[in-house]
Amino acid sequence: MLKKKIFGFVAVGMLGVFLSACGGENQTNGQSVSTGGNTEGTELSGQVSIDGSTTVFPIMEAVSEEFKAVYPNVKAPIGTSGTGGGFKLFTAGSTDLSNASRLIKDEEKALAEQNGIAYEVFEMAYDGITVVVNKQNTWATDLTVEDLKKLFIEDGTTKKWSDINPQWPNEEVKFFTPGVDSGTHDYFNEVILEDAELVKTAQLSADPNVIATGVAGEKNAIGFFGYSYFEENADLLNAVRVNGIAPSNETIENGTYTPLSRSLYVYVNKASVQEKPQVYEYMKFALENAGDLAEETGYVRMLQEKYDEQLTKLENLKS
Repeated sequence: MLKKKIFGFVAVGMLGVFLSACGGENQTNGQSVSTGGNTEGTELSGQVSIDGSTTVFPIMEAVSEEFKAVYPNVKAPIGTSGTGGGFKLFTAGSTDLSNASRLIKDEEKALAEQNGIAYEVFEMAYDGITVVVNKQNTWATDLTVEDLKKLFIEDGTTKKWSDINPQWPNEEVKFFTPGVDSGTHDYFNEVILEDAELVKTAQLSADPNVIATGVAGEKNAIGFFGYSYFEENADLLNAVRVNGIAPSNETIENGTYTPLSRSLYVYVNKASVQEKPQVYEYMKFALENAGDLAEETGYVRMLQEKYDEQLTKLENLKS
């Protein structure tokens, strides 16, 4: 049975207000979550409209849960249309924030400009796209980038493990990958496929849990998704080393897990920050607590200096 991470967040509004009035910290799962010293938690209201990446979702879901404890009258649900789907909404002016596991594309920038959407991008944490195989797979423990190309690029043949190494099983490989609206799909396409066609037999899904279930249930399967989803299902799946390096907090942070390490982003509508106090407070809260919540949800925190730089950028965006 697939594991599902459960966040034991304290969501009691009165406690959050009390803590914020004291200018203190909200304790959650042993983590100290900054409340920013705001004394008007019960007065702030409205909605923050957020959509986008399923990879960024766990971090921002945690932010929304914690934010609600301090600002109980603000609603901030997180949509999961994927990075591409989120940008469609964001560039049309339908959302305040867009979660993304890649940078915005030129054609998406053009749509934003066409629709008068001025924005800024904020880095929240680091992630490493993790290639996973079935627990019974004892052979594909380490693959090179060239091996990944040979497996995942469509070439008109039936892919078999023995294509990579003649000593490996002469069995057809089953593929489970993110859908085309996913930033994870786009990033893998950029650094591994290099815009070549993905193998046609791949089963695509916008839900990383579907990918995890597929690989866990098929001995000859391979797939990929964000590092946090592997951590949730490490008892069901094996992570493959890439060019001899295993994904971990350390290798993702220092960049040695290459080329599959990446930054995770939130795109912010400038008008929303300037005209909606709840959007500004939400992003401020997110940046103040992103490091702790990234670690809690299976991602890699940035250096505090980077979060401080992002907070300064947010202040400048507001003015």
